[in-house]
Amino acid sequence: MRWLALILLLVGSPLAAQTPADAAAQAADRLTAARAQLEAATTARNQVSALTETVQSYEDGLVALRDGLRRVAIRVDTLQTQLDSRSVEISRLLGVLASIGDAPAPLLLLHPTGALGTARAGMMVADVTPALQIRVEELRLQLEELALLQALQETALDTLASGLEGAQAARAALSEAISDRTDLPRRFTDDPIQTALLIASTDTLDSFADGLAQTFDTGDAAPVVQPDGSLTLPVRGTLLRGFNAPDAAGISRPGVILAARPRALVTTPLAATVLFRGPLLDYGNVVILEPAQDVMFVIGGLAEVYTQVGEILPAGAPIGLLGGDAPAIDDILNETDRSGGPAASETLYLEVRDGQSPVNPATWFALDRG
Repeated sequence: MRWLALILLLVGSPLAAQTPADAAAQAADRLTAARAQLEAATTARNQVSALTETVQSYEDGLVALRDGLRRVAIRVDTLQTQLDSRSVEISRLLGVLASIGDAPAPLLLLHPTGALGTARAGMMVADVTPALQIRVEELRLQLEELALLQALQETALDTLASGLEGAQAARAALSEAISDRTDLPRRFTDDPIQTALLIASTDTLDSFADGLAQTFDTGDAAPVVQPDGSLTLPVRGTLLRGFNAPDAAGISRPGVILAARPRALVTTPLAATVLFRGPLLDYGNVVILEPAQDVMFVIGGLAEVYTQVGEILPAGAPIGLLGGDAPAIDDILNETDRSGGPAASETLYLEVRDGQSPVNPATWFALDRG
């Protein structure tokens, strides 16, 4: 029979695991936990540390939710394409099931060739019935999965809105806590006039760093740290341009450029003294840290700077935020259809200087781990 061959053709591969829905649901749970963490951080003894962790939790949760929604969108498209491409076959399958269910039992046993043909047809129907049941179950699971994913997409608006609002509130609370902070030790006090003269007399980062080292010679006060290439990057991002790699204009700089999302939090990877903060040449707002004797971390491209010159920052302390505006919720939802997800539109410059000479940041940092 033709319908028998059609049904056998419809029996396909097992339904894929619902990992996209799981990923999105887990990300939403992470944002819920971040909100509870924010409420607890406002009363924490060390508010700066607690709020720094909260901001990072929000950033991680939002990234995870965007990735989960991207995977959900891809899975929804896949399911809809599969169902649309088999609409004719599914209609015929449903027709066959309806005809079997509606036909009187004696008619199912009749065959033009007589009793032998009836027996053979009965055996074929008996053989294909399990396949019919399997296929119907697969279709049911696919439709249930599609409904679940579509419902999850509909609730994503509220989840994203709450997450973005919580992240902004956490950043604002962190900024306020830093402005009220009085517990950081200071190695020296900034001399703004001397710093301004140094900036005016230099036209390269090399010469500025040399002059800065002479101006603030911390000597043996700075610790001795051996690099091992395992430090976490100062911002959650990815490597955009490597050490000494030229940019689109053919200009190369002895540092690396990291791509990150708007308003990303920048932290110090090691305990360090702040040697400089402020606008510098064409690097934007720059923070220069001294984590070890004769070693400088030059971090440029900040929109907001939290630190003060002379402060001794603990590892993981916030030093500023990147610029840019958080994307609109609708833009995020629309961008989840693209394989790369929301763009990491902001950049951070990272240069490491050892003994007044730039070295590959890979000597200190795990550049493949953002």
